[in-house]
Amino acid sequence: MSGFSSEECAAPFTLEYRVFLKNEKGQYISPFHDIPIYADKEVFHMVVEVPRWSNAKMEIATKDPLNPIKQDVKKGKLRYVANLFPYKGYIWNYGAIPQTWEDPGHNDKHIGCCGDNDPIDVWEIIRVKVLGILAMTDEGETDWKVIVINVEDPDAANYKDINDIKRLKPGYLEATVDWFRRYKVPDGKPENEFAFNAEFKDKNFAVDIIESTHDYWRALVTKKTDGKGISCMNTTVSEGPSQGDPDAAKAVVDAYHHHWFHHQKN
Repeated sequence: MSGFSSEECAAPFTLEYRVFLKNEKGQYISPFHDIPIYADKEVFHMVVEVPRWSNAKMEIATKDPLNPIKQDVKKGKLRYVANLFPYKGYIWNYGAIPQTWEDPGHNDKHIGCCGDNDPIDVWEIIRVKVLGILAMTDEGETDWKVIVINVEDPDAANYKDINDIKRLKPGYLEATVDWFRRYKVPDGKPENEFAFNAEFKDKNFAVDIIESTHDYWRALVTKKTDGKGISCMNTTVSEGPSQGDPDAAKAVVDAYHHHWFHHQKN
């Protein structure tokens, strides 16, 4: 999407790798807090963290200043999702809707959302239509998975709700449930479970859930909720106490470059 660009620090597939986001003026911003949730009426922004068919589990670093994208780490090791026969890596572009947050009462992760569009660069912001939502229960907490379509997709006009996916892409939603059910099993974990008998809820239900997580996010960024270590540093949320100026944002990236450069030399 025009207007946003990104800057990579360190080498991909390393613990140090980060991707910082910039606005149209070239100033550093947070993909979590500084990209509006809505791109247009009934059109949401989506931050793509993991391109389709890839395996590295990339995610917005919620606890780091400016929330760059980094590869998830478990027990000191970089995380990858296994190839689950018959799939290769993630079976859709996977990411997050900005300015949403699942309150720790629900889950401390972003809403995941999956888009049905062509493979893309490592890092992109796209505009999407919401079609439905799946309620995965991950270790006792609800982890909503929103299903969307890129408005630039040639078929986007044909998709208005979850039933259009069932009609036009038979087997696709079943594959999605199958993938989410099994993707942690190669790591030695049990299968994931789902609420609502693993049925996708419709567009209106999905938008209601997204709106509620937008309210949770606003409470987080205005410090009405304790984020327990989540960084709310941003450059645009005027009513939030964490708003910084572009110079403060640049200082964060400069410090990261500096630290990483010296870390490499030593």
